[in-house]
Amino acid sequence: MEMERVRLGRTGLMVSRVAFGGIPIMRAPKDEAVKLVRETISLGINFIDTAHGYADSEEKIGEGIKGAAREDLVIASKSPADGKKTFDEHLDLSLKRLNVDYIDIYQFHNIASKAKLDAIMSPGGAMEGMDEAVKAGKVRFPAFSSHSIPLAMEIMKSGLFDVVQIPFNYIDNDAEREIIPLARELDMGFIAMKPMGGGMLDNAGLSFRYLMQFGGIVPDPGIETIEEIREIAEIVNEARVLSAEDMAEIERIRKEFGPTWCHRCDYCQPCPQGIPISTALTARSGMKRFTPERARAMSGSAIAKAGTCAACGECTTRCPYHLDIPELLKAAVEHWNRAAGAASCSV
Repeated sequence: MEMERVRLGRTGLMVSRVAFGGIPIMRAPKDEAVKLVRETISLGINFIDTAHGYADSEEKIGEGIKGAAREDLVIASKSPADGKKTFDEHLDLSLKRLNVDYIDIYQFHNIASKAKLDAIMSPGGAMEGMDEAVKAGKVRFPAFSSHSIPLAMEIMKSGLFDVVQIPFNYIDNDAEREIIPLARELDMGFIAMKPMGGGMLDNAGLSFRYLMQFGGIVPDPGIETIEEIREIAEIVNEARVLSAEDMAEIERIRKEFGPTWCHRCDYCQPCPQGIPISTALTARSGMKRFTPERARAMSGSAIAKAGTCAACGECTTRCPYHLDIPELLKAAVEHWNRAAGAASCSV
C-alpha cells in the first residue's frame, strides 16, 4: 500500500502523510513492537520518529526496520544533551540501537528554556556535536523540538535547523497562528507533536482530519498497537475533509476543555515552592501514554511537590492564559491519587 507523501521542507525528504511515533512501544513486548513497526512500513508509512530517552524504543525500531530499504525510510531521533560530549554519546548509541549508519533527522529534544538553548550553542555545547555529525554523515538534517512557541520561533529564525517539532492539535493549536506560517516562510519541515493531545483526545478521525487541512505538516502520533496504526492510516488515506458536524464536535470539545489547557510554556515559573507546574498539570497525559513505572518516574515527584502548593498565586499572575493554577494543581493531585488507587486495586 502506498500512502501519499509530502515534502518535508527544505530537507527535500518525501515522507508519508503521517509518521510513526515511538513512545508507546516502550510498553509493548519486543516481538509485538517489531511486528508493529513492520506493519507500519507495509502500510506505506516511511517516517519513524523516536528518541534516546524512550527506553528501548530505538532497539525495537532497529529490529523492526531490518530488511526494509534504508533509502526509502526517514528515521528521526532525539537527544536531550546540551553538551557536546553527551550529545556525541547519545548519537552513537542511537545509531547502534537503530542499527543504521546515519539518522535522517536528529533533534535536540525539548529545548524548553533560553538557558538550555544558550548551553547548546555555547563553546563545547551540543551544537558543535551536531555540526560535526552532519559533516561526518551521521546526521543528514539538524532539528529540534520544543513546547514554547516564542522560543521555537527564535530558534527557527537562527537558520541552523531544517525541521521543527511542536505540539499541534485542535485543542493545542497556537502553532497554527505563528509557527506554521514561519515554517512555510523559512521552508522548514514541520512535525506535529501530540496530534491527539498526548492521549487527551479520543477521536482519531477528528484529530487527523483537522491536521490534514494544513498542507506539508506531518502528524507524529505515538503508536502502541497494529489496530491504532491501521485506523490512522485509513483516516489519512481517506482524505475526507472536516464536515460541519465535525467542526461542531471540535468546538464542543474545545469548550469542554475550556480555559484550563496547560500549554507548557512555563511562563508561570519559578514557583516559590519549587513545583514543576507544567509537569504536574500534564501528568494525566503521561499516565495514558507511558507505562505506570515510566509515568511515576516522569511525574510522581512533580505531583508530590504539587501537594505542597501554598496557593500564593504568583504563578497565576504570570500565566499568559490566566489559568487558576493552584486549583488545577489540586485537581491534578486528586486525579493522580484516584488513578493510583484504582491501579493498586486491579493488581
